[in-house]
Amino acid sequence: MSDIALPVLYSFRRCPYAMRARLALHVSGLAYEHREVVLKHKPAHMLALSPKGTVPVLWLRSAAGEQVLEQSVDIMLWALRQHDPLGWLPGSDADMEEAMALITHNDGPFKRHLDRYKYPNRSGLESGQADRDEAADWLFSLNARLASQAYLAGGQWGLTDAAIAPFVRQYAHTDPSWFAAQPWDSLARWLTAFEGSELFATIMHKHAAWQEGT
Repeated sequence: MSDIALPVLYSFRRCPYAMRARLALHVSGLAYEHREVVLKHKPAHMLALSPKGTVPVLWLRSAAGEQVLEQSVDIMLWALRQHDPLGWLPGSDADMEEAMALITHNDGPFKRHLDRYKYPNRSGLESGQADRDEAADWLFSLNARLASQAYLAGGQWGLTDAAIAPFVRQYAHTDPSWFAAQPWDSLARWLTAFEGSELFATIMHKHAAWQEGT
């Protein structure tokens, strides 16, 4: 790809959607400009590119024109389709279909329960326990998957793992003691390995807030 300027990623360090985008961009080896967003003061340029106002947003500029990717999975797929040195992309249509089904459940039912568990007051709830338990059912299914294979993607870490791990991490950190007491040993080992990896440390590097006009 003959870029006339580096791709620009608007990101927020702790956002799981932005984390998954950074994971794929880093692994792809593609150079890009990181712009760290303060969510209370979103840059006007980011909002002009993506009025929905959420991160991540990837702004692509090339000789062929401009393109804006404002969905995290689209950013992951774009980056890995440019360069996938570790083989994160599923190797067959069937495997891709399975990966996308897991990611879709993560981003839909699981994320809804996660938000209500983590922030019950926002949903008018006294407690997020019911949603915690609903979300746990799916995590137990992931645990069963990880008991029979090393990673969600199969024999090696892949797209599915990178897309889902930041959200499982957010769930685990909502009540770490409760999470640690649950009988999902395979899931816990998988998450611990992710959080202890050099890859995770790299994409969680702290960036100063980007200033408009700099």
